[in-house]
Amino acid sequence: MSRLLQDLAAGRDDAVALAMDGERLTYGELERRSNRVAALLADAGCRRGDRVALLVPKSPAAVVTMLGTLKADCAYVPVDVASPAPRVARIVRSAEPALAVGERNSWPLVHALQREGGLDPAVPLASLDGSAPEDGEAVFGPAAWEGGDAEPPPRRNGADDPAHILFTSGSTGEPKGVIITHRNVTTFVDWAHDYFGLEASDRISGHPPLHFDLSTFDIYGSLTAGAELHLVPARLNLLANELAGLIRRERLTQWFSVPSTMAFMTKFGAVGDFPDLRRVLWCGEVLPTPVLADWMRRLPHARFTNLYGPTEATIASSYYTVPEAPADETVPVPIGEACGGETLHVLDEGLEPMAAGERGDLYIGGAGLSPGYWRDEERTRAAFLEHRAAGRIYRTGDLAWADESGLVHFVGRADTQIKSRGYRIELGEIEAALNALEDVRECAVVGVASGGFEATAICCAYATGNGASLEPPAVRAELAKALPAYMLPSRWLRLDALPKNVNGKIDRSGLAEQFRAST
Repeated sequence: MSRLLQDLAAGRDDAVALAMDGERLTYGELERRSNRVAALLADAGCRRGDRVALLVPKSPAAVVTMLGTLKADCAYVPVDVASPAPRVARIVRSAEPALAVGERNSWPLVHALQREGGLDPAVPLASLDGSAPEDGEAVFGPAAWEGGDAEPPPRRNGADDPAHILFTSGSTGEPKGVIITHRNVTTFVDWAHDYFGLEASDRISGHPPLHFDLSTFDIYGSLTAGAELHLVPARLNLLANELAGLIRRERLTQWFSVPSTMAFMTKFGAVGDFPDLRRVLWCGEVLPTPVLADWMRRLPHARFTNLYGPTEATIASSYYTVPEAPADETVPVPIGEACGGETLHVLDEGLEPMAAGERGDLYIGGAGLSPGYWRDEERTRAAFLEHRAAGRIYRTGDLAWADESGLVHFVGRADTQIKSRGYRIELGEIEAALNALEDVRECAVVGVASGGFEATAICCAYATGNGASLEPPAVRAELAKALPAYMLPSRWLRLDALPKNVNGKIDRSGLAEQFRAST
């Protein structure tokens, strides 16, 4: 990301860089403040390779801090502050940050982490909004970085140094940290600049939270183009007409979100008069074709592109721009062809290529691949393989097939990982939390396509022990203490015993059918 870090302003000192809730930050202010943050991080003892934990929600100040962290040769770790403290503690403990950034609403979480061993009390704290931790002062805050010009420390980071670590759901119950390097980000952003034609006149949405990898493109795609990035407040996510109002009011030219948000807006009839919207992008899960057709009919002047890719391959690895509104709304759109610098491979169990039309396991190769998982060599070796012909490839866990023209079509998951509301979720992590409950004897969590806002419904079947009469609301309440809201099952089935197959294992496919039949 050297081009961005060398000169954020790029001759556009007075142009708007970031906007949110009426706040506007120019490129000149962004440059000066991020330089100041970098200098303050160095003064606080942060050195090359250190991690900075961002325990804050999305805001212009948070983006400034991200940029300052990179200028200080450190890597930032954005954390979902809405997650329960025990889960956040596992993430922060693993990251071992040299400094943590908080704000007024996150100090209670920070102190919970300190008490429970998730955050060493000796780790210095910085404040985004001028508030102070309950038991002391932050090492720096807005008053410090809004001062005069500052020289950031000399930068020594190279293209293969970590830029940030994104923690995703892990099948063992432990979130896994995906290392994303500077080269990973610039490879995709450079391709996207050329393909989408990003310009300084663009006004781009910043819909995902900062711990979600889609936000990486919003931020660095916008800022390297000299465009305006309009951060979407999280409170609007359940207000379809407010989202539509923001698109109209700010005259957005590009919208990028998970498909569930697009489906939500369609459901409430909020898609309509967006005359400035030229590009609509989605990624993270399958967009129902009827929803796509509705958007395309209402916005015939816009270009619609499906992006696909796991966090381990940085933002997106394939793309497909839909040429016209689908005539057959029962057919999913392809995930398309590889983005620049990436490769897609549909392989059999022996890692041999599948013939056109044949279903196989989808692997990704190329410059977008993460170096691996943070401090987890075993998991890295299992997921990232050396292929005799394709080189280093990543096992996505998805099933796919390629047509005669080479376009790749997504089929579904090959394991127990799903995507719901745009989040990648390991069902095993939910089961691990359920199994930790004293009165739950056995459980199974399955994903069932819903066709609604969540795309895939998380369904839980369980049986209790010790004569306990634990009803679903009580189980859900206990689970909410360990998991974020988006990982909580939406459908429940309490049984005396879970069904088993001939091998004595829980019959998950049978349970999924049972949930489907009950809709």
